[in-house]
Amino acid sequence: MTGRLEGEIALVTGAAGGLGSAVVRRYLAEGAKVVAADLRPGPLKELAEALGSPAELVTVAGDASDWETSKEMVEAAHRAFGQISVYTSCVGVYDHNVQFSEIAGDQLGAALLECWRINVGSVLVNLRAVLDDLAATRGRAVLTGSYAAHAPGGGGVLYTSSKHALLGVVKQLAHELAPKVRVNAVSPGVLPTVMTGLGTLGQGAKDAVLPGTEQALPLRQIPTGDELAGLYVTLASASDTAAVTGTVLVADSGLLTRGLGSPSGGDEL
Repeated sequence: MTGRLEGEIALVTGAAGGLGSAVVRRYLAEGAKVVAADLRPGPLKELAEALGSPAELVTVAGDASDWETSKEMVEAAHRAFGQISVYTSCVGVYDHNVQFSEIAGDQLGAALLECWRINVGSVLVNLRAVLDDLAATRGRAVLTGSYAAHAPGGGGVLYTSSKHALLGVVKQLAHELAPKVRVNAVSPGVLPTVMTGLGTLGQGAKDAVLPGTEQALPLRQIPTGDELAGLYVTLASASDTAAVTGTVLVADSGLLTRGLGSPSGGDEL
């Protein structure tokens, strides 16, 4: 049986993370050749080794928000496989739901720039580097949003604003790049992964799943990256979603039907 991505050449950024690695595995299983990029060379190497270092996979270590690295990703695809037809971003940094009143004023600007540079800037830089390929192949861009792009409570103001901005990127570029390039996104809710914090605020990496999270979800189930990867395949497919662009598939375990608990608000000010 032919895979849904047979003959496609995909670039996946944030490829060594919980969600990104699941997308890489599924893309390969569906017949795609994949350039997997991540900031961390160690986990990237581990991913390749776990997959048996297949000929259909090449890796690039570097900062996805950097223009030179973005060009190197595209050049690596050209050297190994040819023109890229699918770009997928799983890059993201989290603010660990820090409240606005807890961010020192002299840290605010740098923290905002860091969060937006990674969550929004990396997507724009990558897309600009791969744009000629996507236009030539009538390709697809599949971005990663968040529950926080649709409702409050999924992060602090830095993260939430960056994910709202990413929805604007989806809408605007779907408008600008049609008919040659389709641009869509998946918005996950809670995932069992490790979220990198903001270095400018001295935040480290933390598990995304807190005790009791499962009971707070309407579906009472935390999906794995592998369970969500099929949505990325659907949007990456040349045929399955041929009439879909500017769309976000929300996979939040039903959170938008109820929302999260309210914060303390201004009571502590």
